[in-house]
Amino acid sequence: MAEVPKVESTARSNSFSQQSQTSDVSQTAAEFIREQEILEADAREALPYSIDACTNIQGPLRQNVFACLTCNPPPKTPSDSWTPAGVCYACSVQCHGEHTLVEIFQKRNFTCDCGTKRIPSTSPCLIRPDDKGARGNTHSEEPDANNKYNQNFRNHFCGCECDYDPFQQKGTMFQCLGLGTAETGGCGEDWYHPGCLVGMGPAWFEKMKPKAEDALPTITEAEEASDKKEEPAVSEADKQASTADAAKKADEAVVDDEDEPPMPPGFPDEDAFEGFLCYKCVESNPWIKQYAGTSGFLPPVFLDPPADESSKKRKAENDGEHDAKRVKTESEAVPAEASKGCKLPNLPAPPSGRFSLFFKEDFREKFCRCSSCYPKLDRHPQLLEEEEVYEPPMSEEGSQHGGSTHGSGSLLERGESALRNVDRVRAIEGVMAYNHLKEQLKPFFQRFAESGQAVGAEDIKEYFAKLRGDEQGMKEAGEAAASSKDNEPDQRKEQGGY
Repeated sequence: MAEVPKVESTARSNSFSQQSQTSDVSQTAAEFIREQEILEADAREALPYSIDACTNIQGPLRQNVFACLTCNPPPKTPSDSWTPAGVCYACSVQCHGEHTLVEIFQKRNFTCDCGTKRIPSTSPCLIRPDDKGARGNTHSEEPDANNKYNQNFRNHFCGCECDYDPFQQKGTMFQCLGLGTAETGGCGEDWYHPGCLVGMGPAWFEKMKPKAEDALPTITEAEEASDKKEEPAVSEADKQASTADAAKKADEAVVDDEDEPPMPPGFPDEDAFEGFLCYKCVESNPWIKQYAGTSGFLPPVFLDPPADESSKKRKAENDGEHDAKRVKTESEAVPAEASKGCKLPNLPAPPSGRFSLFFKEDFREKFCRCSSCYPKLDRHPQLLEEEEVYEPPMSEEGSQHGGSTHGSGSLLERGESALRNVDRVRAIEGVMAYNHLKEQLKPFFQRFAESGQAVGAEDIKEYFAKLRGDEQGMKEAGEAAASSKDNEPDQRKEQGGY
């Protein structure tokens, strides 16, 4: 997932002209064009869709949503009043591109809040027409009252309520399918750490290292005790060296990959499930508990109780595992004629305790749809059929060049396109002026070619100033370049996802 990191802005890269002033490294035109093409390809990969249309006018959609922490900063005290808001993909770039954003990913039945009363009027929607058809200053419109907001809009995620930072986060987070909002006891499609779903916490894997190291002296002492019968006593220095060596090996065994820790004990294999419902959503819809471990569903994944009830925990887990194992056998043994009508009487009793329910790809087909059970499903359409996810369209140029933002293409392609659309007379005049300039530049470049010296920005400015007889213009150009370098701001905040 990706996320919304609160990261400090990195220094803006120097422009091409600034690089020429501060570096001895020169570039040919071909090298510069190639470098720009690479940068533009990276931009198209990061922003692959058209950004010319706000989705607000389309109403509620299941779409990628972003929270703007610049326009709607959450209070430091969670109990303080606050107005959350979310914006669509296009508005996140066009209207909030220089703000700190939280990438929340998909939310169902969500209408973009950009240009509404939930966003300050000082940050209007720049791409949605107002009621008069004008674009560029739409604000203070009525928001969709049916939008639902959870802790994700504060940049809080999971049951541990952590701030998500993609540059610090390790491992994978999973999004709950969602069976309710935070107001109704559900999670509102929150994202979870695997460790938090089994009660071990987000940093469960890091906690294993000190445990392994603490156990090492006991192992070493046991080995030394068995060797004392045949070998002389080992010195204290040798003991410490042996312990350090064993600790290093254990550390290597525990941490196979620092960037991708394994799944915690009790968490299903990723290939075994299609999605899941978190323990909050299951608790707020207890009728669904009875499907745990039946066809289309995995055994319950229990949320462990506090450590001081360890004996009860083991008993609860064992009971849950026993129920889960018994489920398949009993459901397979149900006679065909007994399955007519409501399916629930033929299912085992629901497991006790809080657990998350993981499901397979065909889980929707396994729900009972009798007259008593169907109304429960009907309140949650995502349980009846797979939802359609809105994706912004590709622009015409983007579809031809591997994806692009609206109205783009490479700088070179846009320049060539503009040249093709120039009036014929003006085009001929431009070509003649270009040829004249080329003849004047030949002696200038010949001097550098013979000496092997790189051409710098100041050399070019000085030459053109002399062509115009404008020494004052040359001086002003140099001062403007220096001022631009000193004063150019950078407010862009990076973002990432889950």
